[in-house]
Amino acid sequence: MKRGLKITFAAMLLTGIMAGCNNTKDDKSTSSSDNKKVELTGTISAAGSTALQPLADEAATEFMAKYPSVSITVQGGGSGTGVNQVSAGAIQIGNSDVPAAEKLEDPSKASELNEVKVAGIGFSITTNKEVNVDSLTIKQIQDIFAGKVTNWKEVGGKDEKINVINRPASSGTRASFVNAIMKDVKVNDSIGTVQDSSGALEQAVNSTPGSISYLANSYLVGDKKDALKTVKIDGVEPTTENIVAGKYPFYSYEYMITKGEAKSPTKEYIEFLSGDEFSAKLKEMGYIPVSEMSGLK
Repeated sequence: MKRGLKITFAAMLLTGIMAGCNNTKDDKSTSSSDNKKVELTGTISAAGSTALQPLADEAATEFMAKYPSVSITVQGGGSGTGVNQVSAGAIQIGNSDVPAAEKLEDPSKASELNEVKVAGIGFSITTNKEVNVDSLTIKQIQDIFAGKVTNWKEVGGKDEKINVINRPASSGTRASFVNAIMKDVKVNDSIGTVQDSSGALEQAVNSTPGSISYLANSYLVGDKKDALKTVKIDGVEPTTENIVAGKYPFYSYEYMITKGEAKSPTKEYIEFLSGDEFSAKLKEMGYIPVSEMSGLK
C-alpha cells in the first residue's frame, strides 16, 4: 500500500514538472511573439497637405521614438502633389485635405488607392491683425475672393484696400475653401497673390496690411494663436465645438492615402496617428478626432 502511494505521488510530481516546463516554453513563445510584434523596421516617405503636415511630423517623431528602426520623412507640396506622388509609387503616403479623386491627374488610377480618414480639421478665414472686421457672411467672403468687393469699408471696415492671398490650385486647403465657402462662385485668380504653403501664407497675412485668406486651424494654436485675426462666418466662431455641433461650415477631413492597402510599418504609423494613444496630442495641435465628427460629411 505504501509503495503504491509513493509511485502515485512520484507520477504526480513528474506530471507537475512537465507541465511547468511546458508553461515555461509557452511563456517564452508568447514573449518571443510579443517581441516580434513591436520589432518594426523600414522607411516611410509622406508628402502632400501642408495643413496635415504638422500632425504627420509630430506623429512621426513619437512613432520613431517608439520604434527606433523605422525612419519617417514628411514633406509638404500640397494635397495634389501627395496624391499624385503616391499614385506614381514615389512615396508611401500621400497626405490630403480632400479625397484622392479630387486631385488625381489620371482619374483612372483612383481604384488603385486606399484612403484613410485620420483626423478632422477646421479652417478659419484669417486677416491681418489691423483689419477691424469681426464677422463676414458667406456671400461677403464669396464677393471678396471673386473680386467684386475690394475695400474693407464695403463690408463694415475702414477705408482700406483688401489684399487677397490665395493658395494654388493644387492645394487641398484651397479645395476645401472652394467646396465649403465659394461653392459655385469662381475664385478670381487675377487679383491678389498666391502662397505655396500654409506656413508661407500665415507669414504673408501677418505682414501684409489689409490682407485676407484662409488657413487650417492647426496653424492657429499655441504661440501662433494671436498672430493672425480669425473672422467669424455668419457670426459663428471657428471652434471645434461649433464644427462638431454642425454650426460652422468650413472644415474637412484629413486623409492619408496609400497605393493599395498599407503595409508594415506604414500601416502601424497611420494607425498610431489616428488612434487613442495619440488623440490627446492630435487635439492639442488643433485637429479633431474622426470619432467626434460622426454625422458630418
